[in-house]
Amino acid sequence: MTGGARLDGSVEVVGAKNSVLKLMAAALLASGETLLGNLPAISDVGIMHQLLERLGCEVVETDEDTTDRVRIIVPERPRDEAPYELVRKIRGSICVLGPLLARTGRARVALPGGDAIGSRPLDMHFAGLERMGAEISVEHGYIVAEATELRGASIWLDFPSVGATENLLTAAVLAKGTTVIDNAAREPEIVDLCRMLVSMGSTIEGIGTSTLQITGVEALHGTSHDAVADRIVAGTWAMAAVATRGDVLVRGANAAHLEIALDKLVRAGADVDVRGDGFRITMDRRPKSFDVVTLPYPGLATDLQPQAIALLSVADGTAMITENLFEARFMFCDEIARMGADVRTDGHHAVVRGKDRLSGAPVRATDIRAGVGLVIAGLVADGVTEVAEVHHIDRGYVRIENSLRGLGAQVERVDVEG
Repeated sequence: MTGGARLDGSVEVVGAKNSVLKLMAAALLASGETLLGNLPAISDVGIMHQLLERLGCEVVETDEDTTDRVRIIVPERPRDEAPYELVRKIRGSICVLGPLLARTGRARVALPGGDAIGSRPLDMHFAGLERMGAEISVEHGYIVAEATELRGASIWLDFPSVGATENLLTAAVLAKGTTVIDNAAREPEIVDLCRMLVSMGSTIEGIGTSTLQITGVEALHGTSHDAVADRIVAGTWAMAAVATRGDVLVRGANAAHLEIALDKLVRAGADVDVRGDGFRITMDRRPKSFDVVTLPYPGLATDLQPQAIALLSVADGTAMITENLFEARFMFCDEIARMGADVRTDGHHAVVRGKDRLSGAPVRATDIRAGVGLVIAGLVADGVTEVAEVHHIDRGYVRIENSLRGLGAQVERVDVEG
């Protein structure tokens, strides 16, 4: 890409990667047909599609555009093994553990892969399921979970883990009795999953709060559900607009899910106009620096941290970044430093001293958000920036180069042999 363009125009945000994968897994909880809409055409969805087929489901794509609908037809008894060759590709595949255990009484799921952003232990998943009566072991790289009968239990999470909340929630909806999950994650994607489960016949109280009470039922039924909009993609476009001093209408987004992030951008000097179908963000000057602290929702998402650093690299002033969730997220800083960014890290803190411009350079995406952070950096850099390993970006963004060109950026995807 060649830097220097001011992003101007509109982009459409579709379903959230961090929700869609969990909704697809939740379809396993009921035999018959479930129809999911607003699914983004990203590689992670394709991998989950393959995983569901390996579990015995029929998955039929009913559209070919970026907001496609998928029909998932689940057998009376799904297969109970999620193989390594698929699970290793996406961390989100661990979300089949709860539904498989609830439906079949057994699950054999390969230890997951995904982004290289640091340790994400599964202890809370295991401890909660064990309180519900499951026996869990790790054998030859696979999680093996068995339960003659899942029973309701009171579970306290040491940390509001999204993944643990999802697995415990999807196991509890078919457990005997009532399960209470305290210190549950409150992300919009959790709310989205709860709403789908309720539409399938679940009984869940406290949706959107830190305490979920789930009363198990005998069986669930298929449903039709549209995924919540992707707040991380929406926040990415907002930060790109401010970094390039642009004017971008982000359609399909829910500004309420980005309250803190948008407030930071207003402090940086941007104008934010919230609308019924999204928001418009306008910037006509060099942004001012602001500090960032990543926290579980409703705090600022760790998935927006690299994008924020890219913006702050060309802001006026010095910013402190505190990363509270993933210790390896700052791997991104080594790459953006190749473009001239003044970023110094120390443990889970980073200091960013803004410069007038960055300098184009060859860099490498190490995960989804690092990759898109480097794209933002390339937009505000002199000369040409080459971002390698863009398959990471494809896991969370639908053909991002097309959207960027639609906003006036000079960018193209190049296939490189070897």
